[in-house]
Amino acid sequence: MIIIMKPSATGSEIDLVVQKLKEKGFGIHLSQGVERTVIGAIGDKSLLQLETIGMLPGVSEIVPISRPFKLVSREFKAEDTVVKISPQLAIGAKQKIAIIAGPCSVEGKAEILEAAIVVKQAGAVALRGGAFKPRSSPYSFQGLGEEGLKYLAEARKQTGLPVVTELLDTRDINLLAKYADVIQIGARNMQNFELLKEVGKLKKPVLLKRGLSATIEELLMSAEYILSEGNSNVILCERGIRTFETYTRNTLDLNAIPLIKKLSHLPVIVDPSHGTGEWDLVMAMSKAALAAGADGLMLEVHPRPDEAMSDGAQSLKPETFAQLIKELRAVAVAVGREL
Repeated sequence: MIIIMKPSATGSEIDLVVQKLKEKGFGIHLSQGVERTVIGAIGDKSLLQLETIGMLPGVSEIVPISRPFKLVSREFKAEDTVVKISPQLAIGAKQKIAIIAGPCSVEGKAEILEAAIVVKQAGAVALRGGAFKPRSSPYSFQGLGEEGLKYLAEARKQTGLPVVTELLDTRDINLLAKYADVIQIGARNMQNFELLKEVGKLKKPVLLKRGLSATIEELLMSAEYILSEGNSNVILCERGIRTFETYTRNTLDLNAIPLIKKLSHLPVIVDPSHGTGEWDLVMAMSKAALAAGADGLMLEVHPRPDEAMSDGAQSLKPETFAQLIKELRAVAVAVGREL
């Protein structure tokens, strides 16, 4: 449930409500917006007489949240969440549309530096690259590990681009937190609840990808795990789901963008590279994603896709990426946003 405080509620009145709820064993999550303060109370309502809370000074109303996801819901927080990545980059609400780009995998120092430079020149605001790679085959390239993280850090130093990279194992969380600006939880780990709880204990931004066959509610419930541990810096990513269609790698569910924005206050970006698996479909789906309301895009760009150690077929060449950015600027203007 949520307790909505009056606009005139004082700090001491808010503290009193929090104290009373904690005494009954409720977990408390505070959302202080421009117009109102909302107290999210997670716990057993049978232990509480709601009227006693409703009578406390400063309380406007008590609203039960019937959905299984509480903290990520619009009921808990009406305003759009803005996730700050760096002093220059924030994602969500009416911030500039964010373009995150780079190769699927960090294959070497020269490759990631070259990729970082070309995507920065074209207009990307963050660099993606996997140092640890979850692969369907145990014989496929698994990433360079900490060596790859060091190369990403060097690319950030040279270009100023914040780094987005994927976490696979709870044992590596401190290592990734040392190097990454945004920790990505990939589709295969969307319901790795122990991993979600651990990144929830950090304050570092988390990019949570939708699972291969996950419903929107399951995605939001996974985000709830992260927020319930205290980390509200979560960006959701639609990256396509598995359907019976075989001509594309996945089916990019653009319905998810406006629907998630109706249900949740969290920002939503789209990964059309994984969503299609075909580089020549990425441009059209990128534009469609912005038209549907996405707050950003995550795109695979490789200096030489034909030499890529993973996902070369869906990676854009630098010149194609640069052309796409030009076309996306026009779409952004058409939907009242900036790129």
